[in-house]
Amino acid sequence: MEGSVGKPVVLVPACNRPVGEHPFHIAGKKYVDAVRLAGCLPLVVPSSSEAELDELLQLADGVFLTGSPSNIHPSHFDEAVHDSTLPLDPARDAWTLPLIPRALRQGLPLFAICRGFQEANVALGGSLHQAVQEQPGLRDHRAPAGQPPEVAYGLAHEVAVLPGGRLEQLLPGRRHVEVNSVHGQGVKELAPGLRVEAVAPDGLVEAFSVEAARGFSLCVQWHPEWQAADNPVSMALLGAFGQACRDYRELKQKQRHRQDSLRDPET
Repeated sequence: MEGSVGKPVVLVPACNRPVGEHPFHIAGKKYVDAVRLAGCLPLVVPSSSEAELDELLQLADGVFLTGSPSNIHPSHFDEAVHDSTLPLDPARDAWTLPLIPRALRQGLPLFAICRGFQEANVALGGSLHQAVQEQPGLRDHRAPAGQPPEVAYGLAHEVAVLPGGRLEQLLPGRRHVEVNSVHGQGVKELAPGLRVEAVAPDGLVEAFSVEAARGFSLCVQWHPEWQAADNPVSMALLGAFGQACRDYRELKQKQRHRQDSLRDPET
């Protein structure tokens, strides 16, 4: 867009995982690729202190919360661990949970996927089913065990797009969308101020937005980043997120230019 310089910078949180005897920060390539498909520059962030968080938000033009094998520690919604064999990542929890409300207050575009979707709900005051498959009336939303990614991330069920919301605007004419399903946890109580955008056939929330958000906000339980370039629905969502990041970047640059002009009227 006219007046903008460079691609929007999008924060992508890394997960924490040992490789051999050493700790590593890891971000899935498919998420980084999806940010690039949106026309943005991914900035993978290993973690953040309180002081660094504010600096990162000043650098950012968007936030892209990724999926992960790990779950959010249930202490963040006042529960004990249900299955101790499942991975946790408290180091990621420690900075992504405070990041989310700060980013929304700042008006940054937010796109959240799978764990990121669950992070957004918990960060804003909601809770999770730790084992969706054990809940009466809910189906097993996990991927089939022992299958290659092409099978695990294959289309698993439809979601119903609810009328009048952000998702309907992004996908005009679509009342149902086929999605993959690779999650064991899911929304139990939706946080205050969130709007349900799509539900699975069993009623489980599959997408929501933040009603009071000043910028773009969309959080989905499925994985639109998987083979996104070949999926028109995924590209529509990423395209809208990318445009929101570009708009945010341009607005930020205009505000800085006005501030510079006020300090030096002759510029």
